[in-house]
Amino acid sequence: MKKIFLFIGVLSMSFLNAQDITDALRYSQQDILGTARFRGMSGAFGALGGDLSALQINPAGSAVFLGSSGSITLSTANIQNDVNYFNGLSETSSSNFNFNQIGAVFVYNNRSESSILNRLSLSIAYDQTTDFAEEFVAFGRSNNSIDNFFLAEAQGVPLDLITVRSGESIDGVYSFLGEREGYGAQQAFLGHESFIIEANDLADPNNTGYFSNVAPGFFDQDYYYESTGLNGKFTVNGGAQINDKFFIGVNLNSHFINYDKITRFEEFNNNTGSTVNEIIFTNRLSTIGAGFSAQIGGILKVSNMLRLGASLESPTWYYIEEETTQRLVTDGSNGRIILDPNVINIFPEYQLRTPAKATGSIAVLFGKRGLISLDYSYKDYSSTEFDSDGFDDFSDLNRDIENTLQGASTLRIGGELRNGNWSFRGGYSYEESPYKNELILSEREGLSLGIGYNFGKVKFDVAYDYSEQERNQEFYPNSAFTNFASIDSYRDNLTFTLSLNL
Repeated sequence: MKKIFLFIGVLSMSFLNAQDITDALRYSQQDILGTARFRGMSGAFGALGGDLSALQINPAGSAVFLGSSGSITLSTANIQNDVNYFNGLSETSSSNFNFNQIGAVFVYNNRSESSILNRLSLSIAYDQTTDFAEEFVAFGRSNNSIDNFFLAEAQGVPLDLITVRSGESIDGVYSFLGEREGYGAQQAFLGHESFIIEANDLADPNNTGYFSNVAPGFFDQDYYYESTGLNGKFTVNGGAQINDKFFIGVNLNSHFINYDKITRFEEFNNNTGSTVNEIIFTNRLSTIGAGFSAQIGGILKVSNMLRLGASLESPTWYYIEEETTQRLVTDGSNGRIILDPNVINIFPEYQLRTPAKATGSIAVLFGKRGLISLDYSYKDYSSTEFDSDGFDDFSDLNRDIENTLQGASTLRIGGELRNGNWSFRGGYSYEESPYKNELILSEREGLSLGIGYNFGKVKFDVAYDYSEQERNQEFYPNSAFTNFASIDSYRDNLTFTLSLNL
């Protein structure tokens, strides 16, 4: 017999572990975000500098500024997802407004002709690095039921453990299972109490085998997904120009994560022999995290026309906390069953180490007429690693990451044409898939355009950028319910930056 679990108040807490590869990638990838000039050239700034968002690529870029400067950036984003799920096609569009960037660089120019140290720079900046806002709906008719999810989690779990007895409550047992047995036992409990699954021998409290009350056939299914939040970082940067030709810089970055997701899966059937005809399964996830990374970089002014850049970004070491809530509703011959545990599942804090990144850059400058710039970056996603302070063993997950993910290259090309106070910009970006199997997530391509006007002490820039990527989205990764939707994602953004010479 399991212990009766008593709790005080309307919320109780349970500890579980359910991270997967998608979590690793979510916090490891970076979008091309930042100032309008930066985005208008698709982020190809590694050998250029002179822009506060360029410090994301190469910290030496702060020493390229001729004088102190500051900037602030706002943007609008639109995300369109075209979803294919069995016989169902859907299109979902969503928009959001972002505060992308703010920062300032302070420059000290050394006028002494005898000194090899020509310039010192100090900058402080905030940059949004990832936008998690997304929404889509998938619907179609499948011959695979979500009952497989609950059935697989229940096998091997004693019936007595997932049965509510006299003096116990749904909330209390659900919380007890999360704290003592983990995520899988909670799912088994939800499936059993909602009559999706049934024990082979109801009279045996030690029974560990189960069958489904959902009969085989066809299932009309809807899956709704919505996520919000962002990745961002605060940067303190120091740079220097040496002997007129060398620029060096260092970044110390403080990162944060704010991510929320809600999914709702609905399934209906009228299959002969099925005692459960409707299932609605809702999950909510809330994630916060904090991390640290460092960058070092240099730019070589080969001539007035040619510059070379190189930079290295360390891994980011995150500490992450997650909370989930669940709700399950079924309808059938047993009537309508609503399981809505008033329980917050709190994951033990875990650590995530994202990959390091190396970047090489080249830029060709045509005096005051314009420039062309190219960046190449490499990041080995298979080196991503989960860890904890003794609560969990992530060895299996880390092994899956090593076997599933790969190193990925990114290429960015940008150009700028100047005519008086006007600047016209364009760019192209290409990012390889971090997956060895590109059917899971394809490469990402993007195009950008921009325009800017220099008023003297004030500059105003506008940029438009567009990107597209394909992916197969599993509804419940690492579970026995393997259904997924094929999604074509299209993103476009308008970005506005106001810069001021201080």
